[in-house]
Amino acid sequence: MELLHGKELRFNGRVVRLGYIDGEGYQFLDDPEAAVESLRKSRARVDIFTFIQRLSETEPKYKFPMELDNFAALPIITYDQWLTKQIDFKVRNKVRKAGKNGVVVKEVPFDDALIHGISGIYNEAPIRQGRRFWHYKKDFESLRQMKATFLERAIFIGAYLEEQLIGIIKLVTDENRGQAGLMHIVSMIKHRDKAPTNALLAQAVKSCADRNIRYLWYANFSYRQKKGEDSLAEFKRHNGFLKIDVPRYYVPLTAAGRMALRMGLHHNMLDRIPEPVAAALRKIRSRWYAIRFPSLQNG
Repeated sequence: MELLHGKELRFNGRVVRLGYIDGEGYQFLDDPEAAVESLRKSRARVDIFTFIQRLSETEPKYKFPMELDNFAALPIITYDQWLTKQIDFKVRNKVRKAGKNGVVVKEVPFDDALIHGISGIYNEAPIRQGRRFWHYKKDFESLRQMKATFLERAIFIGAYLEEQLIGIIKLVTDENRGQAGLMHIVSMIKHRDKAPTNALLAQAVKSCADRNIRYLWYANFSYRQKKGEDSLAEFKRHNGFLKIDVPRYYVPLTAAGRMALRMGLHHNMLDRIPEPVAAALRKIRSRWYAIRFPSLQNG
């Protein structure tokens, strides 16, 4: 395991090796310029090193090559502000509907009971939203290890129906507790009519507001490879998330890295697929799963 200023270094790519710190968005380098110098002197093979700034830092701070990246971010003032001013009436109704349907949401401890509950949710179906669900039938210990990352800064929120866990959110704050990210959010398909996901998100906002966390983020708002209609982006928008651009830096450390940066090879190859082609491939994938798992296409 390679460490960079106390943080684990991860890698992508074989021909061009892209390096980044583990848990981007959940942790940050205190001194990126010093970290880059350390990488230049290290034996780790990194062609391009990439890092981002915090949501509260939208203006570029460094002189490295930069592009704008985006987050789906929810600025948090108070829970009441979110409930009355930042979301539309349909979302408010769903939050209230969850309570009327007996869904109870609360912060929960990380223990065996939680892992067993999550396992029950994950094992409900091998297909979710037209894709293979990679955590289906995951063994207990692997599931525990997956959920135990950044445990000292994690907040677990469960949605319960008659004592059964039917939905879960894992929030992880950054070191300064200035922002928190939705690392995992999933609910049972068979109970989606009771709006557990909306109830979970409402409690996530409340949990952040109670801790004076200024931003809640949920991955990207838009993706290069998905330029058309995106139901997840619509979900984020209706729940008050905004598209916030932050600087992302790409620092070439080798001749190969400099050439790759000039040629645009530092981006995922999926980004190069034209959207009409990508849309057609997604339809083919969905049809294949519909044929293979005809009874599971409601998720």
